[in-house]
Amino acid sequence: MNKTIGYIGLGVLGSAMVPNLIESGFDVIGYDVRTDILEELGKLGMQAATSPKDAAERADVVVTCLPTIEVLLDVYGGEDGIDKADKADQIVIETSTFPVDEKERAKALMDAVGKRMLDCPVSGNRVLAVKKQLTAFGSGNEAAYKEVEDVIQGFASRTFYVGEFGSGMKMKFCANILNLVHNSVAAEVMVLGMKSGLDPEMIHSVISGSGSSSSMFEVRGAMMANNNYDHEGMNFSVPIKDSRFISDHAHKMQVPTPIYHVALQSYYAAIAQGHFDEDAAAVCAAMERAANFERPKDAKKKNEF
Repeated sequence: MNKTIGYIGLGVLGSAMVPNLIESGFDVIGYDVRTDILEELGKLGMQAATSPKDAAERADVVVTCLPTIEVLLDVYGGEDGIDKADKADQIVIETSTFPVDEKERAKALMDAVGKRMLDCPVSGNRVLAVKKQLTAFGSGNEAAYKEVEDVIQGFASRTFYVGEFGSGMKMKFCANILNLVHNSVAAEVMVLGMKSGLDPEMIHSVISGSGSSSSMFEVRGAMMANNNYDHEGMNFSVPIKDSRFISDHAHKMQVPTPIYHVALQSYYAAIAQGHFDEDAAAVCAAMERAANFERPKDAKKKNEF
């Protein structure tokens, strides 16, 4: 029998992951505080739940993708939380980025009612989520992971079991550092090349697929070349939120991360210049200003994904 998925949290990533689950053949019952996204995804076949509890009660497996620690704890243990759904042994897959100890607090709520929680964050932005090109780092009880690996493969193209609960977040922190650094250095390369007289589209075309490239350069470099950051893969709110968790974790491990923190400065510059709600590829615009080489706004082109 095919699994019914209760999906809680239909933000930038969640709303892109649900269509892939539906396309993979799963019945999806979604919940979010925004009724507009429930209506939009309802057109694709998703059923709407009235609360996290309602979604969990109607589902075989629950997936959560949440914006803040406060929301995490409310969804897992609030008045209408998942823990109130009377479905013992249910597997709950948590895909968000939060400190390990906060996920462990949520897991304690699940343990108390006999549910099995997996820490399974994903790496990638909305553009990659739409294309079903996310990478998932599953951690927790391995038998539970294997039971729902087909669900995880419904929204991620690369799936890994990485160890005990919390190992997924530790792997995600490492991935996020590379993500941010690659994005910032891609912007440096684009600005240096353009100010040197090279065509931005040619820069992107020549480097893409080479040993010098990265998936961030290929996805976000296209946006930089087009001078268009309106098509949101992931705005600045998420990497800035995550940077606090990453810095705290590195501090606890006593591991210096100087390159990451230097790369982070271009994100602060972009936010200060008014790019907060644009895709994080807009670090390129911030670096253009720093290099006194700003392209006119009317030079923007349409991004195609």
